[in-house]
Parts: sequence; structure tokens; C-alpha cells
Amino acid sequence: MADITIRAVRKSYGKTATLHGIDLAFASGEFVVILGPSGCGKSTLLRMIAGLEDITGGEIEINGRVVNKLEPRERGCAMVFQNYALYPHMTVADNIGYALKVAGVPKAERRTRIVETARIVGLGDYLERRPAALSGGQRQRVAMARAIIREPGVFLFDEPLSNLDATLRVTMRAEIRKLHQRLSATSVFVTHDQVEAMTLADKLVVMNKGHVEQVGQPLDIYHRPASTFVASFIGAPPMNLIDARIDASAPVARHEHLAIPVPAAMAAALAGRDVTLGIRPEECRVLPVGEGLPARVDFVEELGSGRIVHVAFGSRTFAAAIPLDIRVVPGDLIGLALPTAQLHVFDRETGRRLDVTHSAGRQEPVRQAAETV
Repeated sequence: MADITIRAVRKSYGKTATLHGIDLAFASGEFVVILGPSGCGKSTLLRMIAGLEDITGGEIEINGRVVNKLEPRERGCAMVFQNYALYPHMTVADNIGYALKVAGVPKAERRTRIVETARIVGLGDYLERRPAALSGGQRQRVAMARAIIREPGVFLFDEPLSNLDATLRVTMRAEIRKLHQRLSATSVFVTHDQVEAMTLADKLVVMNKGHVEQVGQPLDIYHRPASTFVASFIGAPPMNLIDARIDASAPVARHEHLAIPVPAAMAAALAGRDVTLGIRPEECRVLPVGEGLPARVDFVEELGSGRIVHVAFGSRTFAAAIPLDIRVVPGDLIGLALPTAQLHVFDRETGRRLDVTHSAGRQEPVRQAAETV
């Protein structure tokens, strides 16, 4: 196992900056997921840890040793790629054991380690097959086995499930998590899929445009996003966001013709301020027409265990998760309740989360306010 410290790391390609001073610390044995959209710099950061990309500025330290100038093979990392990168002319056994062969490990010892590693990833019956005779999931297991056999201190995963179908991705997520628990190595996993991130991570790093937006445990980030970007990127459907102005004379936020009730503490602290309000779909409540805030049903998503109703709410579309016993169809007029205890508030200009003071010397997140509609 090994810990990883990233200090003020920057990456530029010519005059184009890709990473803008990244500071992160990963504890030994942690499973860290770096999440973000395409182009945010997450794979670049992973490749810099591995030594496959040069560092423009800053330091990367692995297990107490600065590795900026070390070759990839000297860093104690093993990497699993999106495209498997297997040798098509070699058997599964030869692919798994290739690094040991290059290192000069005796044939008998090499075979013993290949068999044991293949058993760990469930490939014991496939050692004499070639990659072309394997499914996508089996090929990914070969790639993981090739990394495991090196017994690294750090596993690096660069979107390894992106080429798999949806059902196989679920299976492989479980396999990767069980593998991590067995090996207890430090793992850094890059993905753009927030479901993968939420289900795999001990620590979640959300990136956007070469910056770290937020770091924390998955549920903490879900329930307390640090910015509108995080709020809209984490969750399916994502958090509803609506621009409004906090009324200076009443505990409401004004959006067009709507008056949205807000906690009194929020109204007092942010009176007259332009903000963005947020609420998760599962926290919204659908009411009979004439109650709550007026909305019109646009369409309904049937999920089997429940349904998501999308409604026109002012000039915005809101999503609300509703139980199966509530029946609505497109065109219905309904009421929408937004419990004030579940409201999040963000600065309109910066997109950063705002907290309000509920009592002297005490700071609490907006979502813990006690008031309800």
C-alpha cells in the first residue's frame, strides 16, 4: 500500500493550461474516484501519477517519495486502461505474466503466480485462450490480472468499464470493489459516470475544467454539493436549480411570478440577493392543483419502483420523484411543494454554495433548516 500526495500540480500543452494547481491527498488503502466530464483533466492527472505525462509544475509524492522525475516502472503503480491493451497473439496466461517474464522471474514461479492471479479474478479456466475468444468483461479481467500480478502499491484505473454494456458494468463494479477489499492497495479510479463514482469511492474527487470542485465521501457530496456544477453533475436526475432573488420583506425567493418559501434565516441573511436555489427531485412533493406552487406536467418517466415527473415550473423544467400511487399524465396541472428544510442555496455569480447563520456563532447548511412549506 502507498499514500499519494499531489501538491500544486499544473499541466500545460504549450500555452494551453489543462490542470490549474491541483492539491490532493490520498491515504494508503483508499479507493479514490476522480469524477468529471470529458476534458476536465481527470485522465491527464491519472497519467501524471503513473508517469505517462510530464508534470509542468508542482509535485507528486508516492509513499513519501517525490516521483516527478521517476520512470513509470519505478513508481510502484499498475494501470488498467479503457481499451484493455492486451497482446492479441498471446494467451491469457502469457498476457497476465508478461511483466514477470520481462523482469526475469523464473518460469516455475511465474506460472504459480499466474495461476493464483487468474483465480483471484475468475479466469482460472481461460488461461490458454487468446483475447479474441473472450468477452469484454473477461478481457477487462485479464487487464486487471496483469496489473495485480505485479503486486503494486497503487492501482490506477482509467475509465476501465467504458467499453462494457450496462449489465456487465454493474457486475464489474462489484468485482473491482471486492478486488480492492482483498488486496487493500491504494486505488485511483477515473470515470465520467457518477453512478460508478458513487458506488465505488471511499473518497470522491469532482473535477471541472482543470480544477477540483469538491472532495469528500460520496454521500456528503450528494447531500451537500459545494457548487451548482457539483449539484447538477451528481444525481440522476440531477438537482433542480432555479435562479431567484431573495425578498427583502418576506421569507420567499422570487422567480418570475412565483414566490418560493425559504427559511427565515436565509431570507434575513441574503435579503435582496440574487441566488440559485437547488432541491433534489426526491425532496419535491406533488400536491393537488391549487396547493403549493403551480406547475404543469410535461412528461413522466416510469422507473418500475417509482416514477419521475417533469413539470414546467415558471420558465424552468423541474423533476420530482413520486410514488407509484400518484397518477399524473402530460398536461395535468399540479401543485409543487419545495420543503424549505431541503433547499440548497448558491451564489448566482460564482455558483458556490452559501451557508446561513441560524444562531450566533453557529454555521449550518441550508438543508438543515427546520422550516417546511
